[in-house]
Amino acid sequence: MTRYKRQDPEITRRKFINVAMGTTAAVGGVSLLSTLGAANPIFRLTRDKMPPLKGDILVHAEASKEGQPIRISDLSDQLVRAWPMGKGENGENVIRKGDPNNILALYRFPQGQIVAPTNLEATIGGETVAYSDVCTHAGCSVADSDQGDGMKCPCHSGQYDPKRGCVVIGGPPPRPLAQLPIKLEGDNLVVTGFFLAMPYPYTSEAEWESFKKEVEDQLA
Repeated sequence: MTRYKRQDPEITRRKFINVAMGTTAAVGGVSLLSTLGAANPIFRLTRDKMPPLKGDILVHAEASKEGQPIRISDLSDQLVRAWPMGKGENGENVIRKGDPNNILALYRFPQGQIVAPTNLEATIGGETVAYSDVCTHAGCSVADSDQGDGMKCPCHSGQYDPKRGCVVIGGPPPRPLAQLPIKLEGDNLVVTGFFLAMPYPYTSEAEWESFKKEVEDQLA
């Protein structure tokens, strides 16, 4: 009696085919991934991803009111979130929410409560002010503090004072929330330019300036 068991040739054939098919699938998968990677479109700065721009109208970001123009009467010392709404390539209205970092925080405080380092010329009458609502630490959306003493990030407890240029008053954020210059035009709150300082996620002024130039070049 032989020591070795004779292997069924049909089993051997089947195993070879399975291995070959597996190898082919693996190679094919890698090739497909490579092809898809090569075909992956380069990021395009579409109008909905552009930052707030001069002439944009501020509209409600809250789901039940999204897209409705914000009125001064809608604002108070409680945060109201907004999106900038501008024009698309064909002149249609486009809400710039393609980049979630475009979300804004609006406040209206009694006269005299907003002080430096807020840029008062970029507010409406020294009462209504707009900021980026994205924490400069890790990009979370900021909310009103439960204690009523400014704004607080729910992720890592960063704190800001919206009456004083959204300076950091607690926690890990490296810099204030960026102020957005606005004016009143009829009933609309209208953006008058880029953020006055680099917003999240930019980490250097050079990077922010380069991005602004890219936007301007595309709009030209």
